[in-house]
Amino acid sequence: MAEISNCEKQPIYLNGDLDSFIIEVRRFPNIFTSPLEHLKPAMGSIETPTNPENGSGSATATVSPAGAADFYQKPHSVVNGMPPPAAEMTQIESDSLKKRRSSVLPLEVGTRVLCRWRDGKYHQVKIIERRKMQCGGPNDYEYYVHYTEFNRRLDEWVKLEQLDLDSVETVVDEKVEDKVTSLKMTRHQKRKIDETHVEGHEELDAASLREHEEFTKVKNIATIELGRYEIETWYFSPFPPEYNDSVKLYFCEFCLNFMKRKEQLQRHMVSRLSKISMRKCDLKHPPGDEIYRSGTLSMFEVDGKKNKVYGQNLCYLAKLFLDHKTLYYDVDLFLFYVLCECDDRGCHMVGYFSKEKHSEESYNLACILTLPPYQRKGYGKFLIAFSYELSKKEGKVGTPERPLSDLGLLSYRGYWTRVLLDILKKHKGNISIKELSDMTAIKAEDILTTLQSLELIQYRKGQHVICADPKVLDRHLKAAGRGGLEVDVSKLIWTPYKEQG
Repeated sequence: MAEISNCEKQPIYLNGDLDSFIIEVRRFPNIFTSPLEHLKPAMGSIETPTNPENGSGSATATVSPAGAADFYQKPHSVVNGMPPPAAEMTQIESDSLKKRRSSVLPLEVGTRVLCRWRDGKYHQVKIIERRKMQCGGPNDYEYYVHYTEFNRRLDEWVKLEQLDLDSVETVVDEKVEDKVTSLKMTRHQKRKIDETHVEGHEELDAASLREHEEFTKVKNIATIELGRYEIETWYFSPFPPEYNDSVKLYFCEFCLNFMKRKEQLQRHMVSRLSKISMRKCDLKHPPGDEIYRSGTLSMFEVDGKKNKVYGQNLCYLAKLFLDHKTLYYDVDLFLFYVLCECDDRGCHMVGYFSKEKHSEESYNLACILTLPPYQRKGYGKFLIAFSYELSKKEGKVGTPERPLSDLGLLSYRGYWTRVLLDILKKHKGNISIKELSDMTAIKAEDILTTLQSLELIQYRKGQHVICADPKVLDRHLKAAGRGGLEVDVSKLIWTPYKEQG
């Protein structure tokens, strides 16, 4: 291919199959200037977005109790050519409102209504469950609602006074509603809904997905206490049956045992015997080997086979904040890497990731979580980077276990983008995809899909071309965000599992 000498921007050419793709620097006009749309979060923001369920295609209808239609559609009676006085009008409206409210209470499961949220504004919700209030009347219920605009993590129990009963919509059979809506959708719209409806549950078929949603629809634990934090939970977690009546659980932050009452936790930590203070829980860190320490950060490797109860308790805890997590009661096959902040009181867990001891698919991470009080501090990025440093120590390429949640994919795409583009900016000469994979421990398929998602790679005149214009790379790096906390490899002291005695 002839070189174009009057151009300042330099694309890169890839030749051959995936492992032999060579990145060659050629001078060529830059045509890769599309915006970085893929790095925008897939979830809606907390602002009130436009909801398609409220559009003209909705299969719900506004409740119109007996008498209300006549009141709103017929003119009031006229006496001697004069309308009724204002006081009479107010009384008629008040009576109509009472009739309307009495006709819709108690609200049925599946009803849609506006609910006052913590921002003071009203948002549409769907009633998922209801429960009778103690010492209440026949219509006194609390309602478990899902905000149709927001993620399931914000589902909660609300009281009747938070609901706007004038906005109640009739309950429509969901199968009928789906059928009516389906008739009004184009093939493209159906495909988009199919792609997004099973977010985080791509491995489930339709029947399994409905079973999962039915089983986990109501959060069983509202809050937990872990160390010095009281944390609101996000999702259902299948704790043993004896905890079904518990709204709040108390976790020991070191061994992760959980109790129903604060007093039990206090007795677990300290008991007094013969005027001598003795600790029942003598742990001050996770029950494993410390493999990394840099400043106040430590990483502990916990073998699920050696510490089975800890591994199971960690899974119970993680499920409260991960909707898509599959809970494994057999933790023998997993290693848990628990990140802690350390002080004079001990090592306090901030997050973790797990990985299989032996993975045929080259998975270097099975599950990852940063606890809510420690989020937005760079710990999630640190955990992802740490998993790849372990892969480098093992001499293997790695990739996270599929399927990835929407936020999981966003985090990984950000990490892959930062690592790969930083190398391309600094590297002189040609480089192959395999060489990139060997340098970063990132799987070749992940490298290719990342570059494609950035629209940096195209097929032109029989060759794959990558734009290496520094300005384009800088723009993508800026959109990918900061890299978070760095892993100091010199502080990592670790032997891969296969080599342990």
